[in-house]
Amino acid sequence: MDQYKVVYEGGEAEIVEKKSRFIASVQPIQSEEEALAFIHALKKKYWDASHNCSAFTVGKNHELTRCSDDGEPSQTAGRPMLDVLLRENIHNAAVVVTRYFGGTLLGTGGLVRAYQKSTQAGLAAAVVIEKQQGYLLDIGTDYTGLGKIQYLLAQRDISVLDTEYTEQALIHAVIPSDKKTELEKAVTESTSGAAKLIWGSQTEFAVIADKVHIFDHAQKS
Repeated sequence: MDQYKVVYEGGEAEIVEKKSRFIASVQPIQSEEEALAFIHALKKKYWDASHNCSAFTVGKNHELTRCSDDGEPSQTAGRPMLDVLLRENIHNAAVVVTRYFGGTLLGTGGLVRAYQKSTQAGLAAAVVIEKQQGYLLDIGTDYTGLGKIQYLLAQRDISVLDTEYTEQALIHAVIPSDKKTELEKAVTESTSGAAKLIWGSQTEFAVIADKVHIFDHAQKS
């Protein structure tokens, strides 16, 4: 998978349905152990709540998914929460929705809607990013070819990390995996082979608040 969405920073949001309070807490996770620890911490924090329902997914292909209704009628809480994560295609995330019962029954349909709405609100309060698979690349060029290369990169919406200016220019960039071959050909052709391309390791990256963030190398994640 070349691109996938993850929770970068957790968040919390609250909604009220017929006087019942629903507090959604969202957290990034990397394992089942982290998810269970997060759920346990929320249950401890909201020990006096009517329910602490949960859902989480682990892995780039949702290899592990779990959910719990925590005493609510079967399939009215945990599964609808998990469905939101899967529908939004968000990976490595856990959500706990805490309910303080307000005295009015919502019915099964009302519960499903409330838990899904709460999960969506929690995700909206979190920072969700799209990670991409890519390769680090250094491009060395004389100043005659610099403008051509900068144009090629901008045309393909490729993220430049930095540029060094000495006797020649050295562009540090990260290239999405699916653009690697085509970009190499385009740079070579536009500079008649004068530009020097030095490919680095495979990595994961994301653009967050207009800034490129490099994560651990994909093969090590």
